[in-house]
Amino acid sequence: MDVKARLGHNLRRIRQSKGLSQEQFALEHDIDRTYISGIERGVRNPTVTVVEKIAKALGVSIGELLD
Repeated sequence: MDVKARLGHNLRRIRQSKGLSQEQFALEHDIDRTYISGIERGVRNPTVTVVEKIAKALGVSIGELLD
């Protein structure tokens, strides 16, 4: 699995474990919902800054998103 697919899979898994929809997560953290969707599907290539923002929003390390 490539890094974009791993990131997307982990983002979806962690977000859902916290009971958040894509829309809720995006609205609460000022990220476009379609961008979150694209990351989760592995079609977006987010910057390190965005990955850091997502990690902080989920309360996990960047490493946990990429493992």
